[in-house]
Amino acid sequence: MASPQNVTVDQVRLILTEVIDALESPDYASKLDEAKEAAGNEMLKMMQIVFPMVVQIEMETIKRHGFPNSREGIVQFTQLVREMEALDGEVARLHTQIRSHYLPPVSISSTVDTSL
Repeated sequence: MASPQNVTVDQVRLILTEVIDALESPDYASKLDEAKEAAGNEMLKMMQIVFPMVVQIEMETIKRHGFPNSREGIVQFTQLVREMEALDGEVARLHTQIRSHYLPPVSISSTVDTSL
């Protein structure tokens, strides 16, 4: 693959799909489930336990596509994905699928009075 600056929408879709495949693979799925169970319903624990696992899997995937295997690489890739989400619904859908591994679903109660 070319440098991260020249990545196409199709390449980003491919990378995101590979990340999802890794997250859902037998190697990682059970570890992630255990981590989610340990975190329970606490967002802070989710960010401390589950999120770093997802980022590690993401880093292993993006380095095969020419991104640096570092914090800088993950930041570059995430910025690229954010830009492409606005342009491509499939990129947005795939990224949401990855985030669902570490962000619990948010339920908004319609009975809550939010007026001030």
